[in-house]
Amino acid sequence: MELRHIDIANLSVSATNMRAKGAKPDIANILPSIRARGVLVPLIVRAQSEGERFEIVAGKRRYYAALAVAEESGEGEPLPCAVIAAGDDAAALEASLIENVARLDPDEVTRWESFARLVRDGRSPEDIALTFGLTDLQVKRTLALGNLLPRIRSLYRKSEVDAATVRHLTLASKARQQQWLGLFDDPQAYCPTGHQLKAWLFGGASIPVSAALFDLADYEGDVVADLLGDERYFADSASFWAAQTSAIEAKAESYREAGWREVVVLPTGEGFQSWEHERCPKRRGGKVFLTVSARGEVTVHEGYVSRREARALEKGDAVEKSVRPEISSPIANYVDLHRHAAVRADLVGHPSIALRLMVAHAIVGSPLWTVRVEAQHPVSPAIGESVSDCPSEARFDEKRRAVLSMLGFDAETPTVTRGYDGEHGLAGLFARLLQLPDPALLDVAAIVMGETLQAGSVLIELLGGLLGTDMAKAWTADDTLLDMIRDREVLGAVLRDVAGGTVARANDSETGKVKRRIIRDCLTGTGRAKVEGWVPKWMTFPPTTYTTRGGVPTVTRAAEVAGLSAVPEPLRQAA
Repeated sequence: MELRHIDIANLSVSATNMRAKGAKPDIANILPSIRARGVLVPLIVRAQSEGERFEIVAGKRRYYAALAVAEESGEGEPLPCAVIAAGDDAAALEASLIENVARLDPDEVTRWESFARLVRDGRSPEDIALTFGLTDLQVKRTLALGNLLPRIRSLYRKSEVDAATVRHLTLASKARQQQWLGLFDDPQAYCPTGHQLKAWLFGGASIPVSAALFDLADYEGDVVADLLGDERYFADSASFWAAQTSAIEAKAESYREAGWREVVVLPTGEGFQSWEHERCPKRRGGKVFLTVSARGEVTVHEGYVSRREARALEKGDAVEKSVRPEISSPIANYVDLHRHAAVRADLVGHPSIALRLMVAHAIVGSPLWTVRVEAQHPVSPAIGESVSDCPSEARFDEKRRAVLSMLGFDAETPTVTRGYDGEHGLAGLFARLLQLPDPALLDVAAIVMGETLQAGSVLIELLGGLLGTDMAKAWTADDTLLDMIRDREVLGAVLRDVAGGTVARANDSETGKVKRRIIRDCLTGTGRAKVEGWVPKWMTFPPTTYTTRGGVPTVTRAAEVAGLSAVPEPLRQAA
């Protein structure tokens, strides 16, 4: 490498410079230094084929700053340069990358473009990792972006899709990526992202290869690699479960042959509750429990008995030795799936029973149902107190208590949802709901839906319009809201809304404290004509704003579903 000063007129930016593409770089932070002291750090350049011209491999911002100074002064000083060998594009690109990465990490797509060019020029991922002080995995993760369609890389570069989404898309075929882009471009379609995308790609829970109990060498199904990580996944869950089920049965059989009293394979997704069991060695009658997660992982719990069995052992009672099951787990699985298929085919002909079963699932939950109660998280104690004391909450709680009584739940149970603790769980509640007439069942469903309805969602906007919710009947202005209105323009608009334009104009220059007092006086009738039924524009159905600035969540959500407001007349009358 040769150090020399080169006339600025003989320099240009090389195509191998990782920042060669795009707009003129931002030089604002280095321009004052270049003006005062010139270019002190040499540019990295290499000779072009013709004459005395050189191309800049690294130092593009210093070059543009020197050009700016030259234009200001009318003359340009030769720039210090480190001249590298001509013709070696990989070395030039490495020089550009090393300098830029050390100074400021480029975006990941730019890094991929540069790494990919190094690979084309003969560098291995291991060479690249060694050169830039990265791990092999970091380089491979960057190179994996090459598995993406160019448009997806562009969306990632512009931060329109996140890293988790991109990572999962590297698992997909080009055709599958094209399908995803179709959903991304369709404003009416649901486009899966993040972890939901992985479920979309695999048709359910993604199953890592590490979960397999069987020998992968004997597996005939397809496996896909997570190109951004070091994990691989089964492409076909049905093929995996067929092989895994046989392997689980073989593992259970090996424990039986080893002399364990009983081997229990718990249903898929059901956890082993350690607090319901106690340790017990094999010689004293301990059992083996196998749990299988939804992702296929198998966990073995050796040497346990239930607490009831432990108490019997402490008393010296004989523990009955288990008898080998009449049918194996694969046969049991075969029987279960065929019975399931037959029952659900019959269920579709009995919607009234299905509705009761759905309500039971919503209340109790199941391994396939996760239902959560809306916690109504207030951001301050004052807001929490205001909501808990409002007439709407009192009305809902009254109806909830009636449903609790009708179902035979504890009257102090805070919610109907998750409130059943009967001996037979979901089946016990379902049997109870079968005894209810349809009107009573619908009362239960309405309470459960109310408890699990998400606050601050677009559904609130749809339902408020459908039900004709009148906030003037459901809400009364309180100090909690008025004290939170601090914006001068908004407070003036609220004053005008409540007290009228004349009063608002007369008090335009007054403090917020004065304006809030006038609003309170109007709403309470203290010294002023009482204003009945006032509701802030943000709370009405549909909501509106007081200013043109926007930023009102209720208005934004209402706009999202404005086209969905048409409701068939029979349903509107029923509502």
